[in-house]
Amino acid sequence: MKKLFSFLLFLLGLTAQAQVTFKITAVPANTPANATIYMAGSFNSWNPASAAHLLTRNADGSYQITLPAATGTIEYKFTRGAWASVETTASNGQVPNRTFTFGSSPGPVLHQVLNWEDLAGGTPGGGQSTAAANVSVISTTFQMPQLGRTRRVWLYLPPGYATSGRRYPVLYMQDGQNVFDNLTAFAGEWGVDETLNLLQTNGQDPTGCIVVAIDNGGGSRLDEYSPWNNPQNGGGQGDLYLDFLVQTLKPYIDTNYRTLATRENTGIAGSSMGALIATYAALRHPTVFGKVGVFSPAYWFASQPLFEYVHQHPANPNTRFYFVSGTTESTSMVPNMAAMRDSLLRGGVPAANLSFNPRADGQHAEWFWNREFPAAYNFLFAPATATPVRHSQRLSASVYPNPAAQELRIAFPVSLAEAKLEITDARGRTVLRTAVHHGEAVNLRGLAAGLYLSRITAGNEVKVVKFAKE
Repeated sequence: MKKLFSFLLFLLGLTAQAQVTFKITAVPANTPANATIYMAGSFNSWNPASAAHLLTRNADGSYQITLPAATGTIEYKFTRGAWASVETTASNGQVPNRTFTFGSSPGPVLHQVLNWEDLAGGTPGGGQSTAAANVSVISTTFQMPQLGRTRRVWLYLPPGYATSGRRYPVLYMQDGQNVFDNLTAFAGEWGVDETLNLLQTNGQDPTGCIVVAIDNGGGSRLDEYSPWNNPQNGGGQGDLYLDFLVQTLKPYIDTNYRTLATRENTGIAGSSMGALIATYAALRHPTVFGKVGVFSPAYWFASQPLFEYVHQHPANPNTRFYFVSGTTESTSMVPNMAAMRDSLLRGGVPAANLSFNPRADGQHAEWFWNREFPAAYNFLFAPATATPVRHSQRLSASVYPNPAAQELRIAFPVSLAEAKLEITDARGRTVLRTAVHHGEAVNLRGLAAGLYLSRITAGNEVKVVKFAKE
């Protein structure tokens, strides 16, 4: 009986892990005969044209795709290769994210597409723009010379900007289609303009903020939002995209609008892949971005090179990071987010500058990021506290020689009796932890050649130094 019970549990496990077929049984009559239909969702960073998620057309006119075995719940929609041609309702309104929980049904999972946004003769939500009056479009074809493309760029100016004469901090946001206007959003908008206007009206945001939102590039979104290539999904143009932000767009904004251009007053934010590139931006350009909004980050897309990069390029300790995601968005979402927080801590960013917020009811969706934006904004743009934060530059310490062969010596003020030394490798793993005295040699013979971080702690003071082992 016990063996039978175990066998039944085994079969149940197989069912929960089984691959599932998703099938579209009907599409609108005006669907082009040569249409290609894709499945975009939380499993591929909402890429509307992922080659790996192209549906096969059957002889009977239906379309289908089989996803590999997985666990948990996914969210998804169907597109014809771009968010401008996403599926919509019969009245051409937004289709709520479809959901499927692996193990709930063996499939096939049947669907009908009632409308395509670009072929329905209207626009989602009945064509009513929801952007506030203080939102405008700088250009629908803003030049991106680093990428050889153009892009729509949005601008939010705080109430009273025209007459205040003041300068304002700036927040740069990704996926601009979804930031202000339900008319252009493919899955709902963040309502950033309404949120900031309300905070101003209620006296909860006395300074105000300029927001610059950059549309994603549709099919080039994944390429631009990751500096590293993912063999299955693309990527690799993230550095060029950031060069556009830093070298072209930011100078234009700072020249034409009354901004506070320093890093302390410049933030960057995004969700999913947009959160990945926002995190990387703060690491690659620590003198430009001092505030980072990280919403449901797609760190899985390039987890190994990303964590190696943060290890080798510690963030400016004065940078503020706000992390938020749902606890059930994916199995790796919260663990990866926690690993990034811990890597930043090890690199010298104080806990006071890291806000970590897993939400039990959170989803990979615009309504969730809309809800969470006010808290993120308040944390990131709150005035600095009067009490200075102790960080890695407070301890005068060094390591030598660098590069090191067999030994590494630690130098710090002789007035300190001893310090604690922690060495981590390129993947953030602690490989050595010991107490040291000034000038004392530390044996490195057991370490492989490569780059390492040494974290030297004395009392409440910390210094992080990168060194190479030959």
